[in-house]
Amino acid sequence: MTDGAGLTLHMDKYELNMVYAHWVNGTQNERTAFEVSFRKLPFGGGYAVAAGLERIVRYLETLRFGDEEIAFLRTQEENYPEAFLEELRRFRFEGDVYAVPEGTLVFANEPLLRVEGRVFEAQLVETAVLNFLNYQTLIATKASRVKLAAGDDAVLEFGSRRAQEADAALWGARAAYIAGFAATSNLLAGMRFGIPASGTHAHSWVQAHETEAEAFDLYARALPDQVTLLVDTYDTLRSGVPNAIRTAKRLEAMGKRLNAIRLDSGDLSYLSQQARRMLDEAGLHYVRIVASNDLDENLIADLKAQGARIDVWGVGTQLITAFDQPALGGVYKLVALERDGAWEPVIKISGNPEKVTNPGIKDVYRIVSRETCKAVADYVALQEEDDVKRGEPLKLFDPVHPYLSQTIRDYDALPLLQPVIRAGRRCTSCRRSKRCGLITRSSCSCSGRNICAA
Repeated sequence: MTDGAGLTLHMDKYELNMVYAHWVNGTQNERTAFEVSFRKLPFGGGYAVAAGLERIVRYLETLRFGDEEIAFLRTQEENYPEAFLEELRRFRFEGDVYAVPEGTLVFANEPLLRVEGRVFEAQLVETAVLNFLNYQTLIATKASRVKLAAGDDAVLEFGSRRAQEADAALWGARAAYIAGFAATSNLLAGMRFGIPASGTHAHSWVQAHETEAEAFDLYARALPDQVTLLVDTYDTLRSGVPNAIRTAKRLEAMGKRLNAIRLDSGDLSYLSQQARRMLDEAGLHYVRIVASNDLDENLIADLKAQGARIDVWGVGTQLITAFDQPALGGVYKLVALERDGAWEPVIKISGNPEKVTNPGIKDVYRIVSRETCKAVADYVALQEEDDVKRGEPLKLFDPVHPYLSQTIRDYDALPLLQPVIRAGRRCTSCRRSKRCGLITRSSCSCSGRNICAA
């Protein structure tokens, strides 16, 4: 679970072969610009949440070819010459990276990240950049949808055991936190990223004791200030909740309080309503109800519509695996080459119209109406275009349905692509947000609020 060192060969072989061909032909130092975007919004929704930038930066800062990687490359059928392998050994990423801050709402067909640098370095990092950004943006988007459904209720990330291996669990927990989750069950994520860690006990704790009442009392004795009891091992309403109430009363006698009970199966709406009634009748109004069991945004919305009395939602499998859409589909495309000191746009043509690239280096601006203090559109412009920078009236139109348009005159244009790495070094202007990621803040005339942030 390292970031650059140890992930050196986390690349598709064709990238290395292209870099080798550039080296053979003496073009390895030509400057290029690549942009990352995705073509379709995930989950059939109206937005995505950018994430993955922190890992990309760590990877680029520490990317090295060591003895182990060089030895492996000597075994490949391409028979790379020693001079090329020595070039790799000296490799350091020295390019520039511009990116949308993590947690920003983003949309299809606009650049989320741009890499400028020698083709030798910009081409080499394609797979890793896409891997990190695609996965974490997907999970952050799913987490945001879940948080929206939960409203003001706390949501916990419980997905580690169902994630596709350890890295997915670790960085997925971070992506969920960026999107508004309150805590994670993953202790490693808590240690590495400062995310609050949360946990109760499993059914096995209850099964390991003679009675459920004994299991609850012994757990409360061990952790008197952190007691949440799982009440559905045997019979939620006839056994679990009554035993939890007895334990809560014993805690009160000690000057302590039961934090919560957890429901993990059955009709969560009915059980939570009945459990709430029983707790309240016992004078335990302060005890919260936590629910889990394959929850997602749709089920949470349904349960809330049914009047479920749930205060905290534990979401695991459906989130960490992006169960209903397992891939974002972001792409890393060459958009410009430097010729005689100037950028020359390049384009990819395809028989599939959605795969035709937008040539040239582009900036993205979030257009915020000064009248309403609301974002009305994202404006994608070539870097040399300055009408938006001068605040001139903009005619905005939907690129898919160009007959839908509007003209806006009184606005703030917030640049979304911010410098993150310059000449291989993390920009000193990049700040770390309290949600453990890279972020640069932009404000507008609307009370200085960061309109971009999710």
